[in-house]
Amino acid sequence: MNLLMEDMVKSFGANNVLKGVTFELKGGEIVALLGENGAGKSTLMNILGGVVLADKGTVKVDDEVRDFLKPLDSLSAGIAFIHQELNLVEDLKVYENIFINTELKRKSGFLDIPLMCEKCEEIFKRMDVKIDPKAMVRDLDASYKQMVEIARALMMEAEMIIMDEPTSSLTEVEIEQVFYMMKTLKDQGVGMVFISHKLKEVVEICDRYYVLRDGAMVSTGDIKDVTTNDLAKFMVGHEVRTENLQRERPIGEEILRGENMSLKRCYKDINFSIRAGEIVGFTGLLGDGRSELFRSIFGGTTDYRGQVYLEGKKIKAKNPEEALKLGIGYLPRDRKENSIVKDMNILENGTIVILPKLKKGLLIDRATQREKFKGQVKKLSIKLEKDTNMIGSLSGGNQQKVVLAKWLLSDPKVLILDNPTQGVDVGAKEDIYDIILELADIGMAVVVLSSEALEVIRVCDRTHVMYHGEIRGEIKGKQMTEENIMRLATGGELSESGEKSHGIN
Repeated sequence: MNLLMEDMVKSFGANNVLKGVTFELKGGEIVALLGENGAGKSTLMNILGGVVLADKGTVKVDDEVRDFLKPLDSLSAGIAFIHQELNLVEDLKVYENIFINTELKRKSGFLDIPLMCEKCEEIFKRMDVKIDPKAMVRDLDASYKQMVEIARALMMEAEMIIMDEPTSSLTEVEIEQVFYMMKTLKDQGVGMVFISHKLKEVVEICDRYYVLRDGAMVSTGDIKDVTTNDLAKFMVGHEVRTENLQRERPIGEEILRGENMSLKRCYKDINFSIRAGEIVGFTGLLGDGRSELFRSIFGGTTDYRGQVYLEGKKIKAKNPEEALKLGIGYLPRDRKENSIVKDMNILENGTIVILPKLKKGLLIDRATQREKFKGQVKKLSIKLEKDTNMIGSLSGGNQQKVVLAKWLLSDPKVLILDNPTQGVDVGAKEDIYDIILELADIGMAVVVLSSEALEVIRVCDRTHVMYHGEIRGEIKGKQMTEENIMRLATGGELSESGEKSHGIN
C-alpha cells in the first residue's frame, strides 16, 4: 500500500497551518514526521485521519484519489491513528479493548470469547509479542498498552499506522520492545509514520524523514544521510545547543535530605542530600523507584520508613497540600494525566496552587491572579493568545511551562521535576533547561528525575543512578557519561577512575 499527499493546504481563520505540503509513505517503511509544536504535523495527519478537511490538495492511496470525510473513511482505507493519549479502557480486558464495538458473537447471540481470544493471539503472534488476551489493561506496562492499540489497528486490517509520540512515556526497556515490534511489522509490509521529538530514536528506527516548520516542508531525505543535530537544525531553523549546561554558582545550605528511606517493592535504604542552588539528578531504568521516592516526600504516601529533613527539620507530609505548605513543589511525569486540568483555562491551570492565597472572603481576587500569572508568562516566555483559552489550545511545550508557572508561583524551597521535558519539542526543551538553570542561580534546590541520560548530563551538577530501588552510585563531572549511567543503571559498578570494574551483581 502506497500513500501520497500532494500540495496540502489548510488554514484556520487567518492562521495558515499548511502551505502546500507534500508527504509520501510506502508500505514496509518507517517515515519520521518532525517539527516543533505548531509546525503543522498534527493538522497534516488529522487530514489523513479524516478528522480535518483540507482546503486544497489531494490524497492518493495506491494512485487512487481518496476523500477522507470522517475517521471511518480513513480506517476503511487501511489507515489507523495511534494517538499519544492511548484510547484504551483500563477496566476492560485486552480482548475486550481490541474488539470493542466489533464483538464476535455465537449464533445464540452470546459473545464468542474463545474466538476473540484466538484472533488476538493470532495478531500478537504476527507482532511477535506475548500478551494474555484475558489480562486487564490496567495491569499492563505502558509499552504493552501501546501494542494493544496497534493490535486493534491490525485487527481492523490497517496497512498504515500513524504513531504520535509513541515513546514519550516509556522507559528505555519498553522503547526497545516497541521498536522490535515496529521492525517486525515493517518486515511484513506495514507502513508507519513516526511522530516524535526524540531525535535519537528517529535516527535509530526510521528510514526517511520529513521536517515541517511554520506549515511548510523544509527538508526531506534518507535518515542515513543526516545526524540528530541536522534534524534539530531543520526543525528550529538554526543551530541547537548540544553542550553541557552546568555552570559554577554559589551553593548554599542543605535544603532537603533523606535518610534510610524505604518503601516496600519501590525503593530501599535511600540516602541523599540537596543544597540550595544545586541541580541534582536521579536517573535509571524501568522500576528504579525514583518517582515513587519523591512522590513519598511530596505526600503521595505516608507508609515509608526513614526520615525526611527540610532545612534541617524533620518533616513527613501527609498529603501534597501539606507538602506545598512546607515549601515543596512537584511537577509529575505525566503532564496530561497528573499536571493539567483539561476542563480549566490557561489562567486557572497556571494559578491553581495559589488560589487559597488569592481569596477575598468567598471570592478570588481576579486582578491579582491575572497579574501574578502575567509575570510568569513573561518570565517563562509562554506563547498564548488569551489566558482565558482552554489549556488544550497550547502546544505541549507551552503547557509544560504553564505547569512550571503554577509551581513557581508557590515559591517553593525545593522543586522536584519528574521528566520535565517529556513530550516537548527541541526549542521548548532548551527553554525549560534555561529555566531550570535560572532557578538554581537564584538559590532554589532543584531535583531532576529523568529517564534520559543526556538530560541529566546536560543540566545536573551531580546525578544519583538508581537500580532496582537502590542508589547504585553518584556521579559528577567527567564521570557523567551515557556509558557510566547505563553501567550503573544495569547493576554494574565504576572504579575510582570511572572505568568498568569486573562483575555485575
